[in-house]
Amino acid sequence: MPHSKFRPCIDLHDGQVKQIVGGTLHDEGDDSKKAALRTNFVSTQPSSYYAQLYRSHGLTGGHVIMLGPGNEQAAIAALQAWPGGLQVGGGISIDNAQAWLDRGASKVI
Repeated sequence: MPHSKFRPCIDLHDGQVKQIVGGTLHDEGDDSKKAALRTNFVSTQPSSYYAQLYRSHGLTGGHVIMLGPGNEQAAIAALQAWPGGLQVGGGISIDNAQAWLDRGASKVI
C-alpha cells in the first residue's frame, strides 16, 4: 500500500511564520474579498526554529515560501539553519535565483 510523505513548509508573511487560509494575499486590499483572507496561526518561534526542527527529524523535501515582501531575512535565517535542506519560493526570478541558491536553498521554486 502506498504511503504519503510529509513535506514540511515554512510560510512567511511580514517576516513571521504564519498560516494564512481562505483567499490570497492579493485580496488584502480588496474589501469585497478581505473577509475571506484569514490568518489561522502566527508562530512565536522564528523560521530558523522550524528549519532546525525539520532537520532534526529528517523531514526532507521541505520549502520556505515568502508570501509577499518583507520576508527575505526570515527566509535567509531558515536556509542558514539547514543549508541545502530546504527549497525557497515566492518572489524568485531569473535575476535573484542564484543568490537564493548561494544562501543555502536546495532548489528555487
